[in-house]
Amino acid sequence: MLFKYKAIDDEGATKEGEIDAPNRDIAISGLQRRGLVIISISEESEKKSIFSISFFEKVSTKDVVILSRQISTLFESQVSALKAFTILATNTENKLLSQKLTQIGDDLQAGISISGALSKHPDVFSNFYINMVRVGEETGKLNQTFLYLAEYLDRQYSLTAKTRNALIYPVFVVITFLVVMILMFVIVIPKLSAIILDSGQQVPFYTQIVMAISNFFVHYGFLVFIFAVLVGIWVWRLASTEKGKAYLDGMRLSIPVAGNLYKKLFLSRITDNLNTMLTSGVPIVRAIDITSEVVGSRVYKAILLEVADGVKSGFALSVAFGRHKVEIPGILVQMLLVGEETGSMGNILKTLTDFYRREVDDAIDTLVGLVEPVMIVVLGLGVGILLVSVLMPIYNLAGGIS
Repeated sequence: MLFKYKAIDDEGATKEGEIDAPNRDIAISGLQRRGLVIISISEESEKKSIFSISFFEKVSTKDVVILSRQISTLFESQVSALKAFTILATNTENKLLSQKLTQIGDDLQAGISISGALSKHPDVFSNFYINMVRVGEETGKLNQTFLYLAEYLDRQYSLTAKTRNALIYPVFVVITFLVVMILMFVIVIPKLSAIILDSGQQVPFYTQIVMAISNFFVHYGFLVFIFAVLVGIWVWRLASTEKGKAYLDGMRLSIPVAGNLYKKLFLSRITDNLNTMLTSGVPIVRAIDITSEVVGSRVYKAILLEVADGVKSGFALSVAFGRHKVEIPGILVQMLLVGEETGSMGNILKTLTDFYRREVDDAIDTLVGLVEPVMIVVLGLGVGILLVSVLMPIYNLAGGIS
């Protein structure tokens, strides 16, 4: 149940907000534990809370990055965990995040650890995030841990967003090309075809092909639309199963140019995760298992799980990765081997992370640089060939009349 309250804090300032609790008494108790003097408290409509939060509010990666930096700063200033989460819950503009921080504060007040409280919100805090916090609790370096997490999430957010944005443009151009071609076949070509046929002249073979395709779209276009919808439903259902997701992930890595970009993105994510966790003192097998959960590709998840099994069996990390020659480049295996021999695995992983981040940046720049002129040429040629196919007979007709 969600309760809206108005209260006065220990400094005399008026505070307004919402608290989630099983009943009114527990809500009041939770507010009093924060040192608030309650002026008024009332239950919010369940429908209203669901409508105002679930549909319009979400916690983005950027929100978690900012939150992590704020927690790190508060911990560094010797602010207690309960006080830190209470402050952030009160001052966070995102209602959903504020609600979750309030619940975390209540759990901390009840004696639950920070990692335990965060683990109740897997939609906001990943398994990787929670395990890193748990390590911070064990080592007593929570402020550094949250700073590491903020920097890590910021790097991954920037890299993923840049990759996604680079792939949106070619998709947009392809869709625009298809829409233009369909409009040409359905609207423009039929009108020009009528002029050619009414003239009674012999129609060239290439023009007959264009007219036949246009006639098909005009009379049977709805069948094409239905087929496209059915294919979309099939892909959606396929993507809802684990086997289907693994298949689509494999296809994504097989796409020319884009597949190589995704491969470098996942390798950067793997090395960055391992570097962050090993530097924080997480055991290697545990670090690999956690990385497999957040890598974002079922192909690489399966590889990481096999690598973890190999390391458990006594194989070196480089040997375990070296078994997957198609997905894991030789340079990565060789660098890991150097790290094992020199005892500087952390520095090697950081070097690999920087290397693959630059590789992703270069691949994105190359993709964007190639796609724009190629798409413009293809679009121009497509429209030009269509127009020439139907305009040439009309031009010949006009020449014959003159």
